[in-house]
This record gives sequence, C-alpha cells and structure tokens, in this order.
Amino acid sequence: MANQGATFRPDTTEGVRELVAWAAAEATPLEILGHGTKRSVGRAVQAAYTLDLAALSGITLYEPEELVLSAKAGTPVAEIEALLSEHGQELPFEPMDHGPIGGGAAGRGTIGGIVAGNVSGPRRIKAGAARDHVLGVTAVSGRGEVFKAGGRVVKNVTGYDLARGLAGSWGTLAVMTEITVKVLPRPEATATLVIRGLADGEAVRTLCAAMGSPYEVSGAAHLPSAAAEAAGLPGRRAATCLRLEGFAPSVAYRLERLAALLSGLGGAERLEGAPSAALWRAIRDAAPFAGSDAPLWRASVAPMAGPALVSALEGHALSHFYDWSGGLVWIEAGSGIGDGGAAPVRAAVAATGGGHATLVRGDAAVRAAIEPFQTQPAALAALSRRLKAQFDPAGILNPGRMPAAN
Repeated sequence: MANQGATFRPDTTEGVRELVAWAAAEATPLEILGHGTKRSVGRAVQAAYTLDLAALSGITLYEPEELVLSAKAGTPVAEIEALLSEHGQELPFEPMDHGPIGGGAAGRGTIGGIVAGNVSGPRRIKAGAARDHVLGVTAVSGRGEVFKAGGRVVKNVTGYDLARGLAGSWGTLAVMTEITVKVLPRPEATATLVIRGLADGEAVRTLCAAMGSPYEVSGAAHLPSAAAEAAGLPGRRAATCLRLEGFAPSVAYRLERLAALLSGLGGAERLEGAPSAALWRAIRDAAPFAGSDAPLWRASVAPMAGPALVSALEGHALSHFYDWSGGLVWIEAGSGIGDGGAAPVRAAVAATGGGHATLVRGDAAVRAAIEPFQTQPAALAALSRRLKAQFDPAGILNPGRMPAAN
C-alpha cells in the first residue's frame, strides 16, 4: 500500500477505518499519534507505518447550555479550551500539557491523546479523572471496524462503559476518531493559600488536613524549595499550596476559614487571579522539570505515603514535588542511574504499601531496557491480554507500548 516507514494522515473516520483494515489484513503494525507530545511515555513503538491523526481535527458539536462538547480526536486541547473560555466553561479534569517536559512546544496536545492517556491535572482530587468526563466515543478497532460507545449524556452509559474503558489504553485497543466530553462552568473566582517553609512530612499532613476540612479544596500540592522557585514562587522556600474555587463570596469566606484552621503553621501568602492561575498551570504541567532530559517518574501512592517514598529514594532523586494531597509524586531521577531509576523507584513504591509508577520521560535506551508502565498483577494482566485480543487480535495498534500489547 505504501513505502515502509510512511506516515498516513486520514481526515475522516472512514479513512482511518480503511487504513486499519488494510493493516490488519497485512498484519502490519501502526503507531498511532496526534501531535506526539506524549510519545516518550511507554516503550517506543516498533511499527512499519505511522497513523497520524492531526488532520482529523475540529470541534463537531458544542452546546454550552447542555455542558457537552464533541471534537475529532486530533483537535488540539488548546483550541477546545479557548472556545470553552469564551463561554465561561472549562474541561473540569484540568488536563496536563506534556509538551514542555518532553522538550516540545506547549499547546499541541490533542483531545484524543488526553483521553487515550487518561491525563488529569490537579483538580482530579475534586472533579475526577479524564475518563469520568468522557460521555461517548467513535473509534476504529484493530479489526478495522467502526464502533460507537456511550452518547451525549451520562444516562446513555449502561453496561460495560467502553467509552471510559478506552481511557488509559494509550492507543493499544482502538483508534478513537471522535470524542464527546462533559464540560462545566469555570469558577467565578480562584484563590490559593500558600504556606512557606514546611518540610515534606508536615506539608503533606497539612494538605490532608485541608482536604478533610469542609472548605472544598480543589488543588493541594507541596513544592520543595527548588520546585517552588521553578514554579514561579521566589524566595527559595518550600511552598504548600491549597486552591479554592467557586463564587467570589464563598471563596473569600472559605479562604479565611482555611487560613484560620492552619494559622498554627505561621503566616500564609494569598494568591488570586492571574498569579494563582499561573502557579497551578506550572503544577499541572510539571513545569519544574521542563528543560531537562533526566528520567522523570510519576508515582501514585496513598497520600500520607508520599514523603516516605521520597525518603526511600535519597541519593537517587534529583528533585521532586507532590500533587493530589501527596498522592501523586513527581520524581526526577539522576541521569547516571543505569535503569533511569526504575529499580529504586519501584522498590520505594512497594515499600510504602503499594501504588504504581510510570516513566514519563526517558531516553530510548532506558525505555527499551525497562518496563515504563507498572507491571500489572497476574490476574489483571491476563484480563488486559484478553481485552487486547478482542479489540486488536493481530496486535497492530501501538504494539509494545504497554505490557498488554507485548
């Protein structure tokens, strides 16, 4: 059909179907990508051809009053967010932009890539993950068959929630061509309480106390001094950050009450408007690690276990910070560690009671030598393989990127 190594750029679902059907018939592997901003996550795909979805772009439906939006998979998230902003709305799961930490430009990530990776930002602790806001998808299976799942409203989802099930599959089960998501009104006001100088353990206890309060915290992160400086908080002092959102009078009241609750920790700074928004963009996008090529890990553990995880990595981690009230730990490993930090990171995760860690940035040699995604328990791995066999029996979609695709 084409020369080895060719890139195909279909601009319709039917075009995608034809290409995948051909690849399935020929048992020819395909790498699936939008703009490639998350290409460094997982092992490098060994594929004969590339299926580039960038031309499959555009918002196909937007009903602000119904809080629903549909877009083709290659649509840049920045384009979606700009339209939503015009109507005072937003993607509630606050998706991260992987471009800068991967050495690329900001604003190029696509809605298909966001859903395929189940990419979610600081607000996940309150609003849920990307998959929780997916209402429906149109996709092409590895058999070359078009299917639709879900719909335009939550009540259409019955039985096995396939639309959300594709979230986090990283393009190994099907090629999504159109996605419908639930959107929400953007908060009228946002403010952040910043407490300076806390050590990691005390900071995470503070985050958890704030999350357990009645003040509806929508962001809870702790940045050690170097990370705080890189995120735009000068002074070379650690920063424990708590975000509140909502109607202006409510935010003002809750901010006062939260400050009073935490007054024993010393004075707190308050950020509002643009400075608050800039800080949470930096946290969302792991900005303290942009401009580096050192191995970068994203570990998920029980919130109170985060500081113990970091302590166990002493001598292996160059820098770190905490999001999700301590449950998400970003860790930059020393570049001189032969396995990119895989052995010490995974051992530390296991020692803290369990969780998972994913290598989100690493050179080709490291990604080929280790398993970038956390190894699944045997029963779950078997289920993943059966699911892969149903959707992509020839194994042509992003082969090798995830364990179940190997």
